[in-house]
Amino acid sequence: MTGTRHCSTHRPARFGPSGLCCRWGGPAMRVSIQLDAGPGRAGARAVELTQTGADGLFTFEGQHDVFFPLVEAAATVDVALMTNVAIALPRSPLHLAHSAHDLQTLSRGRFALGLGSQIRPHIEKRYGSTWSRPAARMGETVRAIKAIFAAWEGTAPLSFRGEFTTHTLMAPSFTPAPHPYGPPPILLGALGPVMTRTAAEVADGLLVMPFNSEQHFLQRTLPAVQEGLDRAGRTADSFDVIPQVIVAVGRTREQQAAAVRGVRGLLAFYGSTPAYLPVLQVHGWEAAQPELNALSKRGDVAAMMGCVDDEMVTTLAVVGTPEQCAEEILRRYGDHAEQVCCYFPGYPEDPADVADLVTALHRG
Repeated sequence: MTGTRHCSTHRPARFGPSGLCCRWGGPAMRVSIQLDAGPGRAGARAVELTQTGADGLFTFEGQHDVFFPLVEAAATVDVALMTNVAIALPRSPLHLAHSAHDLQTLSRGRFALGLGSQIRPHIEKRYGSTWSRPAARMGETVRAIKAIFAAWEGTAPLSFRGEFTTHTLMAPSFTPAPHPYGPPPILLGALGPVMTRTAAEVADGLLVMPFNSEQHFLQRTLPAVQEGLDRAGRTADSFDVIPQVIVAVGRTREQQAAAVRGVRGLLAFYGSTPAYLPVLQVHGWEAAQPELNALSKRGDVAAMMGCVDDEMVTTLAVVGTPEQCAEEILRRYGDHAEQVCCYFPGYPEDPADVADLVTALHRG
């Protein structure tokens, strides 16, 4: 988290031999990009994406299951793989543990389980599940999965009794053999201080939400991370901070205009959600949130995009040529992170531009 260069001989290679390389002689910033294809297409798409030089791929729980595309990717590419994120609250910790364990096998130790809580309307109205105390429940979910992993590894009997879930039965016929690659790391997506602090207390890393800014990251995210580490008696070397960055990349004026339109649409969608108000508040833009929310309920996408001005775009995303985008990402996060997740929303990114972005981030 502090920007110190780590060698894999001193810090466990939690993302596997292909996904995590030593910073001494390795890339300045490792790059993961979204595997934006469902089952049946995911394997071929994974090959296309890794040809850009990306170090990893991640899936988003949207139109497809978050795990299934990674099954195909694990068979076709040799890069780090991650859910970003699997929605944890509607799922049992045991279900999540089994999926993570099997993907760790299929990927030969290159998988990371990224978890998120989502927001209350989605949990109750989309997933048909229950909502309460999300940070407490997410923290307990992570601890429960780790307890299940420990039981499968034979390092501790399964005796997890929490406030929200209990796991005390694991008969031999239901117990996987100890994993040849070890249990996968568990990352937690967070934005607010309580969830961020929880991630630093119990998880192996933080997935910084993409609707963010340098100022919010420095003023609110990092202090919450430090507070969580202090509470748990942990050091920064035991915890990964992984920013997620919305990128509008292009070399020509036309490419950049199309990229900015796509990014503006995503920022308008995020900004309409009350949970993301704190990011806007840091910059004095809090009045935009209720306006965006009202427009979203009317379905007026054009008006929503009109509320997101150019200053918001360049503050909440990065814009420019591949080299300019890489320089800005490294300026914002290079002292605090060794890996970044890049989003290219709502526009047809040029694979050559993505490859140049990855190369520039690798070079630092």
